[in-house]
Amino acid sequence: MTRSLLIKPNMDDFYPKAVRGSGIYLFDDSGKQYLDGSSGAVTASLGHTVPEIIEAMHEQSKKLSFVYRSQFTSDPAEKLAEKLNQLVNAETDYWSFFVNSGSEATETALKIAIQYWQERGQDKKNKILSRWISYHGITIGALSMSGHVKRRERFVPLLENYPSISAPYCYRCPFNLEYPDCQLFCASELETAIQRVGVDHVAAFIAEPMIGAAGGVIVPPKGYYEQIKEICDRYDILFIADEVMTGIGRTGKMFGLDHWNVKADIIALGKGMSAGYSPIAAALANEKVMMSIVDGSKSIMSGHTYSANPQSAAVALAVIDYIEKNQLVDRVKESGTVLFQKLANLKNNYPIIGNIRGKGLMIGIEFVADLKKKIPFNKAKTLTKLIVETARNKGLLLYPASAGKDGIDGDAIIISPPFTITKEEIDLLVTLFEETLRDVQARLEENI
Repeated sequence: MTRSLLIKPNMDDFYPKAVRGSGIYLFDDSGKQYLDGSSGAVTASLGHTVPEIIEAMHEQSKKLSFVYRSQFTSDPAEKLAEKLNQLVNAETDYWSFFVNSGSEATETALKIAIQYWQERGQDKKNKILSRWISYHGITIGALSMSGHVKRRERFVPLLENYPSISAPYCYRCPFNLEYPDCQLFCASELETAIQRVGVDHVAAFIAEPMIGAAGGVIVPPKGYYEQIKEICDRYDILFIADEVMTGIGRTGKMFGLDHWNVKADIIALGKGMSAGYSPIAAALANEKVMMSIVDGSKSIMSGHTYSANPQSAAVALAVIDYIEKNQLVDRVKESGTVLFQKLANLKNNYPIIGNIRGKGLMIGIEFVADLKKKIPFNKAKTLTKLIVETARNKGLLLYPASAGKDGIDGDAIIISPPFTITKEEIDLLVTLFEETLRDVQARLEENI
């Protein structure tokens, strides 16, 4: 067999070769079918080979696929910016800076936030506060904002110390309190962090509305983001929402923050913008932020070769149009309720399930060795990997996630199928997942 020169996530792991997709299914070169229970990396929100998206891709490719943003604009890019502004549905306009990935979107958001204060003559405001147990991307700036210990550890000397406050992790409250008696101490901690750093040095605070890969879908309680936004406004710092995973319908609302009726000053989008059909992401900045730049230097110091390319912009427009025409955000809410309940029903029979959480079709499951004490499994058991591989062997794709008190010692997965999943396919997903749990639990019992 010829040695592969493709660098894969883990050089020792086996990866089947995908050859085609159809609806919520993928097929490898042996003909085996996989139910895409994670939409890839919580990305393929419409499923695979949707005719309307393919047609839009083809039509745009016949006109124009690439122009450089410093030389031209294009109709697809202009229309996409207008459409995203409509989707935010705020009292102020939001301007779009298009990039190619979620990491680039959050890094661009960082740059916009810092430049906003520079344009106002407050150069000292250049720190970004963030949370532990968070993930904002793999570039150096985005990783600096991330509180994902495992992904930071190789590059710590290069990174800024931006993670400053605890995650709103009710299942494992870092303060050993319970909601609502806690009085949202995890939110008020932001005020303490601002005071410690010094408000004159803080440019912005960034957070994922629901923590994805770093925490296995941690959902803050009611009132959390309302308090976060109030603190940001009171101390005159910008609020950045990392909606790369939660945005464009994934949680049963167009944006994750909509569950808390809060609007961020800057929004990072990615993944679901094009549903995996073409690389595109965006940083959206509101009028307050943009007018300081428009009235000042008139240029955001960021940019990428493929930024705002008409091919990807046309795809994103087609994806959003498909979501709206088929009322998929409402469908996500309904399907998510059904799927969540079916998964919750498994908890009584499988004590390795510690916590199930999420909204819409973004559901996290955290696993524990001791249900009452919430003790994680020994990391030597590599439980998350075992669950993901067992499920894949059965034809179900799951997304691995981190969990645990520090986001290090726990095991979790994310279930996030395409928005188009049917009731029958939900039943099949749950059946395959239960078979996975049965096999994994039996294997764990054998090794006791």
